[in-house]
Amino acid sequence: MANILLVDDNEKIRKLMEIYLKRDGYNILHAENGKAALDVLDAAIADLIIADIMMPEMDGYELIRSLRNAGFDTPVLMVTARDTFPDKKMGFDLGADDYMTKPVDMDELVLRVKALLRRSKISSEKQILLGNIILDYDSLEVRTPEENIELPKKEFYLLYKLLSYPKKIFTRQELMDEIWGLDSEADERTVDVHIRRLREKFGASSEFDIITIRGLGYKGVIRA
Repeated sequence: MANILLVDDNEKIRKLMEIYLKRDGYNILHAENGKAALDVLDAAIADLIIADIMMPEMDGYELIRSLRNAGFDTPVLMVTARDTFPDKKMGFDLGADDYMTKPVDMDELVLRVKALLRRSKISSEKQILLGNIILDYDSLEVRTPEENIELPKKEFYLLYKLLSYPKKIFTRQELMDEIWGLDSEADERTVDVHIRRLREKFGASSEFDIITIRGLGYKGVIRA
């Protein structure tokens, strides 16, 4: 299970997060500020970092800056009382992947952690090989012996997700949360539209199908 590093100078908040995250089986690492977090990362691997902004010695902004400058692409979820747009913009500009303001709904925190880890997994795998077809994450292309098809970003991510977990059923809401983000104003019909476009492009494929599960969502099926 994934290792999650909690970076906050408030020990009670870290303990509360730990309780909720451990319920889902995550392993928890602790640091009281950005400097301590870097020390932890020298000795352990974190799959995701949850960081406050206002901390002594090294704040959350400087932590993210240090990580990104050093080439770390570990997902970072900022959890802070600073809720203005300039604060959020600063966090995202420095390389944060998501942002929540305190007081935090812990159940929502767990959902966001799951979504970030799923996106990270998709990103790290880079390619899927299906017979004579290659899905290339970096180029957003589906390459066949006849042609290279470059897809719009959301269409590619949706197809890549379904084929990364063949036969697994994903609800429309799960796909919305992961591909479009928890804060998206789009509704679940957006998923149906993108599925329809993918079927128009790949309906004749001999390598895979996209199956509708009535009342639930969709699954990708790889043909034998």
